[in-house]
Amino acid sequence: MFGRRGQFGSQADRTTFRTLHTASLMTATLRDGLSRTTAEQSVRHMRTLVSAPAVAVTDTERLLAWDGVRSAHGRHAADLAHEVSTYGAATVVPHNRFDCGDAQCALRQAIVAPLSVGERVVGTLQVFTQQASAGRVRAATEVARWVSAQLELGELDSSRQRLMAAEVKALRAQISPHFVYNSLTAIASFVRTDPDRARDLLIDFADFTRYSFRKLGDYTTLEEELSSIQRYLVLEQARFGSRLGVTLQIAPEVLPVTIPVLSLQPLVENAVRHGLAPKPEGGSVTISARDLDREAVITIDDDGVGEDPERIRRVLSGDATLDSVGLANVDERLRSSFGDDYGLVVETAPGAGTRVTVRVPKYAAGVRP
Repeated sequence: MFGRRGQFGSQADRTTFRTLHTASLMTATLRDGLSRTTAEQSVRHMRTLVSAPAVAVTDTERLLAWDGVRSAHGRHAADLAHEVSTYGAATVVPHNRFDCGDAQCALRQAIVAPLSVGERVVGTLQVFTQQASAGRVRAATEVARWVSAQLELGELDSSRQRLMAAEVKALRAQISPHFVYNSLTAIASFVRTDPDRARDLLIDFADFTRYSFRKLGDYTTLEEELSSIQRYLVLEQARFGSRLGVTLQIAPEVLPVTIPVLSLQPLVENAVRHGLAPKPEGGSVTISARDLDREAVITIDDDGVGEDPERIRRVLSGDATLDSVGLANVDERLRSSFGDDYGLVVETAPGAGTRVTVRVPKYAAGVRP
């Protein structure tokens, strides 16, 4: 058992803790990429890790940040970065390569290590010191590798976010011409026989397409998403008639809950288009949303033709050979927003219908419409 004074164990344990803590202070900043702002926010921590009199961070062309003594040497940083950026290997540079004219200058050598994202050098970490010992060179190289790893993770996350945004656009574009044509045909069929209903359906169609195509943020409320879904189902009922039954069971207290935009609508569209439309006698879809302590639980049930569970498993695992942009994208955005515990749960079998369950926290930091 550790006492209060010995809770971090030995001196080595305390040193390790301080190192990890210092590194953690830079993680979120570096995930935003290499820029003047992120370099200025993290350079002090880099100098702490390498324990050097001065440290510079550059991109491939210019000084981004300096921390430590003799900041006038910063004017040489871009030139030092150029050679390392070209050859991609760490090097020790003598004082005559960054001479300040002061024979008593304490900075006699510089260790210049590349910062890379994949195979691409994006900048350098420059450690200025009295003597570039083997230990200090190794420390500078390892810190540069760690910084590079954070930059690469940040770029991967940014790429994933861009991909998901592109797929949301694809979801909007997935409102098929057949749906548009069939909806307008259904509306036209009521113009003579029931003009009031035709007018109401036209308003529903306009509101539905406006929600689907307007410029939205990343999140919306459950209430807004369900309103769009109701319009979609009204239009489909006008087309399918008695072949499509709809039941909504929504607890009012979960209506303000925040969800990723267009995260439920594709699930309902899949239920109608792939579950019920192929069934000659049609069927019904039930949407429920209930309050469960700190979470809202939404389910979309249909009694349609069902699906092969193995195919669904492949879709959710990211099999690019399947036409799955809706289901896979929704699953990924839920996990990205709320964590891996909040992915889709799909229960289905051929001839047995499909149930999709969505759990979302009622409150999540940084998630708001």
